[in-house]
Amino acid sequence: MDNTVKTSKKKDFWGFPVTHFTYFFMWQIINGYLTLWMEQVGHLNGTTAGFVFSMMAGMSLIFQPIFGVISDKLVFKKNLLVTIAIAAILIGPYFQWLFLPLVHMNAALVAVITGIFLSFVFNGGVSVVEQYVQRASLANGFEYAHSRMGGSLAGACASFFGGKLFLWSPNSIFWACTVMGAILTCTILFSDKIHMENAAAAGDTNDSLDWSLIGKIFKIRNFWILSIFYIGTSALYDVFDQQFIIFFKTFFKTASAGTTAYSYMTTAQIALEFLLMFPMPWIINKIGSRNGLIAYGCILAIRIIGSALSPSVVWVVILRLLAGFEMPLVLTSIMKYIAGAFDIRVYATVYALASNFAKQISVFIFSTVAGNLYDSIGFQHTYFVLGGIVVVATIIAALFLTKENRVAAGEVKATESNGK
Repeated sequence: MDNTVKTSKKKDFWGFPVTHFTYFFMWQIINGYLTLWMEQVGHLNGTTAGFVFSMMAGMSLIFQPIFGVISDKLVFKKNLLVTIAIAAILIGPYFQWLFLPLVHMNAALVAVITGIFLSFVFNGGVSVVEQYVQRASLANGFEYAHSRMGGSLAGACASFFGGKLFLWSPNSIFWACTVMGAILTCTILFSDKIHMENAAAAGDTNDSLDWSLIGKIFKIRNFWILSIFYIGTSALYDVFDQQFIIFFKTFFKTASAGTTAYSYMTTAQIALEFLLMFPMPWIINKIGSRNGLIAYGCILAIRIIGSALSPSVVWVVILRLLAGFEMPLVLTSIMKYIAGAFDIRVYATVYALASNFAKQISVFIFSTVAGNLYDSIGFQHTYFVLGGIVVVATIIAALFLTKENRVAAGEVKATESNGK
């Protein structure tokens, strides 16, 4: 009897790391190689290629809040999730048979279509995938970060195999996405099982989301504090990394030596991220998800400001490896914090708006500003500016971010809480 129960629990967990792996394998392939493919195969100029990514970012500002509300209404119903997975299957056919003929007819039109398509699957779809697995972790009793290890592993695998696939046949990177999309669809439909007897722990499952709750989100001070924190930290994480490789290469005599060293350093960072995903839930359960977010802000500030002060490449590498701590820390903390500090019925909406939506707006603004600062005052001084913003955002969070309900966040069991 006990063996049957254990087997069932294992089976109900392992589908979710596969969901994370297949989805983030596609994510890494597109983010890592799409620009190169558009330049070498699609023969798009920098302006048109940039327009594709601008469309992806712009459409995400529409998809993310809409997908958040829909996800809160669906909870464990897989309609939207399966639609996104099926759309991912079409990535290979689209780029193989439609993109090139269309781009010769009207480059601007294909940039718009491509931006909308990829934003639907990735920029908008990511919050759907993430919140679904987080809710499943609450219902099934496993740690979200343990499932997210599949996503970290996918990033390393996609970076390694994606380059080889591109050299073999550039279009094969998109067919790899199609294969992963098919596996993702099958996993969602047949493997990702939910313990529905515990479903209430993850939200209202009666399909009657109170729409007044959505409006009330914007009246909650803690929602705005969390949004400010994400704008000033997580968005700066992306902006800081955008042109970091250029800064990193300045420590080397040749560009090729810098590129090689950068690839080794990034691989080590991803490996560290993967390994830390396993103990991170235990760490966050000990210190609390609010404190985990604050710790993330502190480490990020140290990494950015420290890079500006680094006297040698050794210190730059050491600080860069701190990113391996940051990702497990923020991913585990934000999932638990939202569950413990907000009404679980609007979990997906808060996650989409406070993190993804706010972050996209911030990245859009700060990317241009940071680019101008790099040109005018240099990397070191720009890093002081970015690091200062992170410090301010972290201080605001430390002073005003509401403490989470540790039981609702899944940090402690109700019996443990009552016993303290």
